[in-house]
Amino acid sequence: MLSRIVRNLTFQVLVAVSLGVMLGVIAPDTAKSLKPLGDTFINLVKMVITPIIFLTIVHGIASMADLSKLGRVGGKAVLYFEIVSTFALAIGLVVVNVTKPGAGLDISSLATGDVSKYTTAGAQQGTLEFLLHIVPSNIVAAFAGGELLPVVFFSILFGVALTAVGDAGRDLMDSLVRLQAVFFRIVAIVMKVAPIGAFGAMAYTVGAFGLKTLLPLGRLMLDVYLTMALFIFVVLALICRAYGFRLWRFLRYIRDEILLVLGTSSSEAALPRMLEKMERYGCAKPVVGLVIPTGYSFNLDGTSIYLSMAAIFIAQVYGIDLSWGEQLTLLGILMLTSKGAAGVTGSGFIVLASTLAATRTVPVEGVAILLGVDRFMSEARAITNLIGNGVATLVVSRSENAFDDEKRALAEQEAGIV
Repeated sequence: MLSRIVRNLTFQVLVAVSLGVMLGVIAPDTAKSLKPLGDTFINLVKMVITPIIFLTIVHGIASMADLSKLGRVGGKAVLYFEIVSTFALAIGLVVVNVTKPGAGLDISSLATGDVSKYTTAGAQQGTLEFLLHIVPSNIVAAFAGGELLPVVFFSILFGVALTAVGDAGRDLMDSLVRLQAVFFRIVAIVMKVAPIGAFGAMAYTVGAFGLKTLLPLGRLMLDVYLTMALFIFVVLALICRAYGFRLWRFLRYIRDEILLVLGTSSSEAALPRMLEKMERYGCAKPVVGLVIPTGYSFNLDGTSIYLSMAAIFIAQVYGIDLSWGEQLTLLGILMLTSKGAAGVTGSGFIVLASTLAATRTVPVEGVAILLGVDRFMSEARAITNLIGNGVATLVVSRSENAFDDEKRALAEQEAGIV
């Protein structure tokens, strides 16, 4: 019994995260030197993300009897993303207005950092540039750079073309299925070192930024975490119930992936396993292949909550009383800019900077106030994004009658969920 618990990935990652926090507090200089452990693990995962997405989508489309279903699935997914992400932005807006975490804070006592690189990048990002970037000029470069949406676009075209050639593409399809099995085996091997990656990433975070940086902005952090919990356990739970699912059982099923994201602060770390586990849970392969990768750019519920709360928080710190009209304008711009910087490193700050620059009602330099604690809130954002994409996949699968309840029951049984 004890040996089985010790070998369990959930247990290993929990222990690793706890040890990382302890080391960061006790020996911050040593902890900061462990950053390569976390970075190397993330790179190991990123190494296989684009090939797995390509193979999953192509296989899913090739096995789809009716190609008209492809457009329907994509349309439902994007509609769901827009509705739920907007709802997340609105929830963040309401909560931050009620709790007012920035009211009364002394700006001079807050640690700030250099945000010039984010404001510069924010000025260059826009919805049109984002949409144009979906069509890659060089597909090899898109694969090499890990650019999800261009890879998804090419994969859909490839899958449709492969289906159109009929028998001529059957041998290639069989080879791609075997290749997919190899890549998922690579993921299984990489997950063996997940606890080491989680340990290094968490140790670096605590060692580099220090728990003491949390104190001045602790109220904002608490409000953000509570709002995301409210969104998950109320909004997403109600959505799940409406479609015949129980959120808590689903969360228990993906607990390893949630803990992996907690340790690494990156939702990408769990992407390959989510593709595999959602299919095993009963979702049809074509739906999984389309919804999960696209959701990583379009369905950022946690990021949406954070953006709306951060923008109003900065206004409160500077003593700027925004009218509801100005806040709704801010909400509308965030709906656009949150898509425009998807997949960009430091996208949270880029989106925030570009939004504040567009509205001109809140000082852009206020973003610097958040630099010290942003890393500690990134885990909550990433976990909420991960769960939101999982729920989106369940909803679209159910709406398309492409969900197998028998597979779900078997998956839950194998995961020890009773």
